[in-house]
Amino acid sequence: MLCPRLQRHTWLLLPGFPKVFERPIYSERHYATLKYQNWSTTERSHPALTSSHENHHRNSERHDHETMFRNRFWVCLILTVPVLLFSPMIQDWLGLAMPDVPGDRFIGAIFAVAIFLYGGIPFLQMAVPEVQRRQPGMMTLISLAISVSFGYSLAAVVFDPESGFFWEMATLIDVMLLGHWFEMRSIRQASGALDELAKLMPDTALRIDAEGNTSEVPVSELESGDLVLIRPGASVPVDAEVVEGDSQVNEAMVTGESKPVPKSPGDEIIGGTINGDSSLRARVTATGDHTTKAGILRLVKEAEADESRTQRLADRAAGWLFYVAISVALLTAIAWVAVVGLQVQVLQRVITVLVIACPHALGLAIPLVVAITTSLAANNGILIRKRLAMEQARQVTAVIFDKTGTLTSGEQRVVAMATVADWDDDRALALANALETDSEHMIAEGIRRAAEERDLQHQYSISQFEALKGRGVKGQYEGHAVHIGGPGLLEMVELELPEQLESFTQHAYEQGQTVVYLFHDDAPVAAFALADRIRPESRDVVQWLHQHDIKVAMLTGDTEAVARSVANELNIDRYFAEVLPEDKDQKVVELQKDQSVMMVGDGVNDAPALTRADIGVATGSGTDVAIESADIILVKSNPLDVLKILDLSQASYSKMVQNLFWASAYNIVALPLAAGILAPVGVVLSPAIGALFMSLSTVIVAINAQLLRRWQL
Repeated sequence: MLCPRLQRHTWLLLPGFPKVFERPIYSERHYATLKYQNWSTTERSHPALTSSHENHHRNSERHDHETMFRNRFWVCLILTVPVLLFSPMIQDWLGLAMPDVPGDRFIGAIFAVAIFLYGGIPFLQMAVPEVQRRQPGMMTLISLAISVSFGYSLAAVVFDPESGFFWEMATLIDVMLLGHWFEMRSIRQASGALDELAKLMPDTALRIDAEGNTSEVPVSELESGDLVLIRPGASVPVDAEVVEGDSQVNEAMVTGESKPVPKSPGDEIIGGTINGDSSLRARVTATGDHTTKAGILRLVKEAEADESRTQRLADRAAGWLFYVAISVALLTAIAWVAVVGLQVQVLQRVITVLVIACPHALGLAIPLVVAITTSLAANNGILIRKRLAMEQARQVTAVIFDKTGTLTSGEQRVVAMATVADWDDDRALALANALETDSEHMIAEGIRRAAEERDLQHQYSISQFEALKGRGVKGQYEGHAVHIGGPGLLEMVELELPEQLESFTQHAYEQGQTVVYLFHDDAPVAAFALADRIRPESRDVVQWLHQHDIKVAMLTGDTEAVARSVANELNIDRYFAEVLPEDKDQKVVELQKDQSVMMVGDGVNDAPALTRADIGVATGSGTDVAIESADIILVKSNPLDVLKILDLSQASYSKMVQNLFWASAYNIVALPLAAGILAPVGVVLSPAIGALFMSLSTVIVAINAQLLRRWQL
């Protein structure tokens, strides 16, 4: 009994040729077929295990198919050399003369048979589903071409060695294998969002027993009602309710909220989020399939499975060409039999028609453009995971941007400050920076970054630093007490703000900004407004999209005030605020009712929406889950690259259409000539010349595809 992997690579050696190609392998949706309800109980109890297993399987299949095409191409290419060298037709064209070898008339035939069995049979098997569905396509046309060439050439070995063209069959198989290798390499990407989502979940948790003792246990052993300890900086193991402790939890990777969310007894916390600087004790409320993360995971799977497969242009063209070739061949046979009767000349005419239809160029028309497009995109910081997404991007009529980390920097920045009369901005910022030097809070990082931009980092030295839990920090500077904190600190010191700081605070709150205050000897001297700063390039993106009649929308988990402020500043057509992960998915569906939607995001909360959208685009600085859920990735995390996607999509599509024209249009002239329409005036196209004519179109297609490299993005 052969192992599965060995069987997969030795199927041609086994009797009966197992149907390893049950469906056309070029279908990108071929791999998302496992149904959730059919998985084992063990797998269903652990979604992370299930997703990892399935995606590993799909990864392995795609890699195996790519390797198979690559290996068969190189082997067949080597076997093609003696076929060409010992072909009388090629020798005559090139003026070559091979050494006399006993039985040399059979050398090319022997190698050609090996090429047909090793490189050609897979295409015949892939054509079976097309025939069964009565939808002939590329595989049917290729199978027809190589079968006719092979059968005719075998007969020619016996009856007329000079008229055979094994070389045409061999090169056709080589080109088809090369095209499929290129294609599989361009689309071979794991749908790894589920694996990456599982990685966010910790493997173990600290469970507290009835006696108050803490023990480390696997997360899979937790049950609803268990009490767990979540240490500062640790990941929350599962969905739970806080029963003791106060902290701030970073939920950006799940909810999209850019600011840490305060948590106290009675508040819900989500598995996979990051605890702040204080310990929490929490009661488990959901495990396994019922957690928020598992829900997101299912949304990603459902959206992926719901997405319909777009039929490839080349396959449709091949289907049309198949019917044209068969029709012309039948008409040719009928017409010639009527004129000259049943003669070998009739067979030659029919064979010539079918050989002319051999899709050398058609097989490379799309894969060559795909390969060049992928390379061109990569050189411009764009990684294409799914080819169809790049083809469809030209049809986009609406672009949805996630706010945090996409249109904005995703970090708290000082966007404004105000001081009392005898203080200036630099002095206040320098002192605030010194006070926040030892703090790990996001607000502290924003203040330090602002001080660094103004080169104010080392002007003051703070002693007796102390963190005020939930309120801010304090210290001593040259005998003066200094504090910095938010409204909680203001409440603690029981002081009223001066008028200029009060009006500054009111304006900041209207903009959805966070405000912290600097106190010097218990007197408020400065206020700092912090917010998730808008990227400068975001304005250019929105303006360009509007100029091209593309609507712009924004999704965010932030508050209404924050979302409204960003939308107004960027002139965004529509925004959705305080949106939960599952709602983001539905917002995309809502916009898809009458528009082709591109979604651009960077967080776990964006994963279902990225998958549901017609085209999902992730920024390279985003989470692995968002990247793995996307069709296209912006390595530089620059929203301006969205415009490059749209531009390159149009250029790539144009080249595909041009190549399909050059790969097929020659038939308008060649097929009638092959059928013998000009035979009355002495113009007859032989099978050999027909084969050469076909090959010329391949050269034209290759050159035209290379011209895409000159496209300027």
